[in-house]
Amino acid sequence: MPRTDPADHPAVIELRQYTLRPGRRDELIDLFDREFVETQEGTGTIVLGQFRDLDDPDRFVWLRGFTDMEVRREALSAFYGGPVWAVHGPQANATMVDSDNVLLLRPLPAGSGFAVTPSDRPQEEAAAAPDRFVACALWHFPPGRHNGIELIWDGLVPVLRETGPAPLAVLTTEPAANTFPRLPVRTGENVVAVFTSYPDESAHRRHLTRAMAHPLVRKELLPDIEQAQTAAPELLRLAPTARSLIR
Repeated sequence: MPRTDPADHPAVIELRQYTLRPGRRDELIDLFDREFVETQEGTGTIVLGQFRDLDDPDRFVWLRGFTDMEVRREALSAFYGGPVWAVHGPQANATMVDSDNVLLLRPLPAGSGFAVTPSDRPQEEAAAAPDRFVACALWHFPPGRHNGIELIWDGLVPVLRETGPAPLAVLTTEPAANTFPRLPVRTGENVVAVFTSYPDESAHRRHLTRAMAHPLVRKELLPDIEQAQTAAPELLRLAPTARSLIR
C-alpha cells in the first residue's frame, strides 16, 4: 500500500551507484523521475534521493529506504515483478553498464537517519535546483570492528555539527542477509556514510576546511581514523535531480 505517514525514518537504506553507458545519464534520470518514483513508493519503498555524480558524467547515484528487511523483500518483489518494471525496465537496463555497486545501510544509531516527508517531493514539472550540493563521505573499516565507527559517531560528527550544518544522516552497514538476492549488494563491508546538504559546493568546501582545522580532528581523530581504516575515505559529490527528496 502507498505510504501515508507525514514523515518517514527508514531503518534500511540502499546506496546505489550505477555506471552508465556514455552519454545516457540524463535519459535514465528522465525515465526514473517520470516512471519509478511513485510506482516504487506504492509498493512500500521510500525513494530518498536521485543524484548526478559530479566526478563522473556516466554515474547515477540514488538512495531508497524501507521500514525493515521484510518490507524490503516484499516491496522489491512487487516492483520488479510488476507491470511498470516490465514495461520500462528494459529501457532503464539499456542505459547501464553495472548496477551492482550497492551498499545496504542502517541509521547510526537506530531511530535516526533520514527524516523525509514524501509529500514534499517536487512534481514532475519542477526545475532542478542548480546549485544544491549533497556530500556523502564514506569510511571503510575492518569487518566486525567498531572502533572506527565510534571515532566517526562520537568524534567527527559532533565536530561537523559544531562547524557547519548537521549531517542529514549517519549510516553504517546493515549486516542482515540480502532478502532480495535478485539484486546483489556488497558483502563483507563495514562502512560509515555521512550525508550532508549544502546550498552550493563552496559552502561544503568552507565547512570541510573548518572541520579539518579543528584541533581535535587534526591532532587526534584523523590519525586514529587513518590507523583504523582499511582504505582511504571516499567523497561522493552529488547534485540532486529535480525530483530528489534529499537536496
